[in-house]
Amino acid sequence: MSERGIEQARGWGAVVALSAALAIAGAYAGGAAIWLHYLFKPATTLLIAAMVWRLGAAADPGYRRAIFAGLLLSTAGDVFLMLPGDWFVFGLASFLCAHVAYLAGLCRRARPFAAAWPFLAYAILAGAVLAVLWPHLPGELRIPVVVYVAVLAAMAAQAAAVWRRRADAAGVAAAIGGACFVFSDAALAIDRFAAPFAAAQALVLASYWAAQWWIGRSATLARS
Repeated sequence: MSERGIEQARGWGAVVALSAALAIAGAYAGGAAIWLHYLFKPATTLLIAAMVWRLGAAADPGYRRAIFAGLLLSTAGDVFLMLPGDWFVFGLASFLCAHVAYLAGLCRRARPFAAAWPFLAYAILAGAVLAVLWPHLPGELRIPVVVYVAVLAAMAAQAAAVWRRRADAAGVAAAIGGACFVFSDAALAIDRFAAPFAAAQALVLASYWAAQWWIGRSATLARS
């Protein structure tokens, strides 16, 4: 990427970081400041999508479209998870579709299961997380959560496989993003179902937007 492209990416990163900070601050402040969370939570993900659209013109168009679609689906998930009431299943479904979009894009860059070790590593990690969650999951959520975890782990593993096979900047960015997504969702699930902790909002949201940022960056760096 050119020096100008790097500077543009840094500018977008600063704006995304500020928006994310405001969303997290609003979540913790609550009360009259909760509007910050409601406004900047979806806005942060949309800013990453806008960055992909603006900076990814020279990138692989199919991969860029898949990542852009995943970011829009993630925005829907953001909205469902912050609405009053229990919209968890709708949020889960939105993010499931987002990971399918990401996985489809990643499979354009390398054949599925291009490297075996990431799938083995993420399968072990997914099994460990499910083992912790299983006693605490409501019966009606067990199958949806298993499906979601399997697709998330496959997406992260395929990102690592792309990095292993292509060894380019886009592959590195996607692999980092996939790992951050697994961490974020594991923290979210443990906080929600197994062991709530005070720093959950900040940890989950910061790692979530790190994941989306790196996956988005991969779409601006990928070449056919």
